[in-house]
Amino acid sequence: DEAERAMHDALSVVADVIEKNKIVAGGGAAEAELAKELRKFAVSVGGREQLAIEAFAESLETIPRTLAENAGLEQIDIMVELRSAHEKADGVNMGVDVFNGKVVNMYEKGVIEPLSVKEQAIKSAAEAASMILRIDDVIAASRTKEEEKSKGPEEEETETEF
Repeated sequence: DEAERAMHDALSVVADVIEKNKIVAGGGAAEAELAKELRKFAVSVGGREQLAIEAFAESLETIPRTLAENAGLEQIDIMVELRSAHEKADGVNMGVDVFNGKVVNMYEKGVIEPLSVKEQAIKSAAEAASMILRIDDVIAASRTKEEEKSKGPEEEETETEF
């Protein structure tokens, strides 16, 4: 069953690439570029929304960070190198090469992913985060209502003379 499922998934990915003919660089390159652009955008937003956007950008970098960790590489060094590479004009395709432990152009290495798979993964992550935030809002609102009910009418303060 597991082998059959893996074969089905692989064929679906190939069909997706053939059908839509759009790919992106792998190795965390797409996530690193999205994170960079989100950070730029966050500055223009400000307030709480800025913090949420920055947190989402940080979460996207989990992919290259995990690749580095699983390859036994120093995560901080790789992330510094990756962010630096993405600041350059030709850095959009730079990702983590787990075989040589460096940040390289993933297109040139032949490490690619279907765009549709990447889009779906990011949409799913955004929807999950949004749902968690909505649930958190509901919980916070219900706590506020419970606190108001438990207070009851305000008691008048009386002066006490000694």
